[in-house]
Amino acid sequence: MLRRTITRLAASAGALSMMAAIGACAGGAAPAGGGVAAGDTGEPLDGGTIVYGHQQEPECVFGGWIEQGYLSYQVLDNLVSLNEDHEPVPWLAQAWEVSDDGLTWTFTLMDGVTFTDGTDLTAEAVAYNFDHWIDGGNSTARAWLQPYFDAAEAVDERTLRIHLSAPYPRLSANLAQPYFGIQSAHALQTRSDEENCAAPIGSGAFVVEEWNRGQNILLVRNEEYTSWPANARHGGPAIVERVDWQFVPDPTTRTASLRSGETDAVYDVPAIEWEPLGDAGFERLKFVTPGRPQQISFTTTQGPFADQGVRQAFAYSLDREQIVETIGQGLIPYEGNGAVSQATPGYSQEAADAYSYDPARANTLLDEAGWSERDDAGYRARDGQRLHVVIPYGAGSIVNADGAAILQGVQQQAKAVGFDVELVPVPRAASLAGAYSTAEERDASVGYWTSVNAGILWINWRPSTEERPNGSNSAFYNDPELAQLILEANSEANRERQHALYREAQQYIADRALSIGLYPRLSTLAVAPDLRDVWQEHSQGGPVFHDAYFVG
Repeated sequence: MLRRTITRLAASAGALSMMAAIGACAGGAAPAGGGVAAGDTGEPLDGGTIVYGHQQEPECVFGGWIEQGYLSYQVLDNLVSLNEDHEPVPWLAQAWEVSDDGLTWTFTLMDGVTFTDGTDLTAEAVAYNFDHWIDGGNSTARAWLQPYFDAAEAVDERTLRIHLSAPYPRLSANLAQPYFGIQSAHALQTRSDEENCAAPIGSGAFVVEEWNRGQNILLVRNEEYTSWPANARHGGPAIVERVDWQFVPDPTTRTASLRSGETDAVYDVPAIEWEPLGDAGFERLKFVTPGRPQQISFTTTQGPFADQGVRQAFAYSLDREQIVETIGQGLIPYEGNGAVSQATPGYSQEAADAYSYDPARANTLLDEAGWSERDDAGYRARDGQRLHVVIPYGAGSIVNADGAAILQGVQQQAKAVGFDVELVPVPRAASLAGAYSTAEERDASVGYWTSVNAGILWINWRPSTEERPNGSNSAFYNDPELAQLILEANSEANRERQHALYREAQQYIADRALSIGLYPRLSTLAVAPDLRDVWQEHSQGGPVFHDAYFVG
């Protein structure tokens, strides 16, 4: 293995007590299966390098994409962390309170925290981060904060006040997402965009040492780390010395590297490998991401799916559960809800169950919509025009190999009732360049958006206007009634009432067949038996290496 020299921890009462605390603290995700046998007493080792195989390389370490969030979580600390119950716990913010009108949040910051450039964590520095996000420094953070954020104010060195234009009761939970990692204000002001892209300066457990583009990023332990979250498994700097974060796009190669000992942990485990890796003794971690699942959004402004009956016919033509269970092999769960996933607070099972497999109903709806002819290939047609629909998807980025196989199952089942589905795999570079982003280019689209609560509905369904375009409204559906319902839910302080409003919005989306679910976005890890206490943080499911250690 590509590890640095590691030393045995002294078998003193203090060392043994520390390692017991590592294993006992709450906050880590429990393994889904496999892993280390009960009673294993391998001696803990100090130092070493975790060689980790990840599937995608982002453009920057910090940014608005989940792949960036996984990386930046190792380097940047947040104001809060999220526990297993979706509740925020202290991190850089040791305490917080909300005014009676819900418009002012006051955060008390941890004392004595220093960024790795030597500058201090202050309320002024954190306020600068908020302004930086709103000004475009992180589009995902901005999408979450708008239209609620008004101003960030440093009351004194340790007191930060966030002023809102409307109540936003779940603000603290949203701030647990890695898109809200706090950077050194001095670094943001004095370094180039390229420098902050490649090696953002935070107060986290690791520091970016080197980025070999196309190969790996080397993270080195922050020896002065003092600001671990309340749900960390140990206090103090990271136990390992380095993390070699390698980019290995091919899933077969990633799995093979784990089996051969070239890597200590890998991400995005193929469904076909899930059970065999467990049987071979590897620990497996699985996180069902809250937020919008992998789903199909229909273009509602033009084309065949502008007709609600045709959208419903497409939904009824699919046995989505059978497709997902066949491809998923017990790893990938089915998700019928096109608005939010089953892991999301405020989830509506009724919306998830809206469209069961009913090809007879699908055929009737297509007849009623005028698609009653059949061409020589057996596809539906109207006025001599085939019922052809174009569905692009982010191949290898938004949709992995298992997801692509699920889409092929969709294509085959929809064909049986007469849909000619053209699946278009779109490389990430083309997606970033804007390919298939307009209503004229596609009839439906596939994608997800991770979240910590059903507030994601506002991002995905906010009406898109010329003044404020919303590229995340993938159905191109501008509905003031739906928008108002979501805004009301976002500002509702009573949790039960808020969830009821979110469920009403999900049902609204399901009734109109604006989006149909396929499966929730998963974060999966497989970890070698001699690497312990890797866990998944509870907002996005990314790996946490601060607490990890080797045994020998």
